[in-house]
Amino acid sequence: MAETPRLSPGDPAPDFTLPDDAGEQVTLSELRGRKVIVYFYPSAMTPGCTKQACDFSDSLDSLRAQGFEVLGISPDKPEKLAKFREKEGLTIRLLSDADRVVMTAWGAFGEKKLYGKVVQGVIRSTVVVGEDGTVEVAQYNVKATGHVAKLRKDLALA
Repeated sequence: MAETPRLSPGDPAPDFTLPDDAGEQVTLSELRGRKVIVYFYPSAMTPGCTKQACDFSDSLDSLRAQGFEVLGISPDKPEKLAKFREKEGLTIRLLSDADRVVMTAWGAFGEKKLYGKVVQGVIRSTVVVGEDGTVEVAQYNVKATGHVAKLRKDLALA
């Protein structure tokens, strides 16, 4: 299995501009001065991805109070992301990386095992970018359920 290059703490976070679910462009470098949790998930409106998005939405106020912004990135088109937001009442920003260029640059797309088979796909990942644009935490193959609680613990957040 070919290893997808991954980000590590201290690496510069690759900049990107992606459309959100409302069709507005979001550029990572414009968020400098805040910590940004960028998480990658395979598909909107699937059970695990819904649980994870709801967990991040439920935690958003407390994360923002501690200086964090949250961006969820999937290969879904903005229209599907808008339906996902509406259906689940999500408050986090959902970005579309339909051509998977950002996911690939961040090590969140590549070979993974699914039901014992090696497939190309989205690797559920979370990267915390510091105020200066460098990677502080990079977690790959994370679990959808309980991930936000684990991340808060890893970041020593209340």
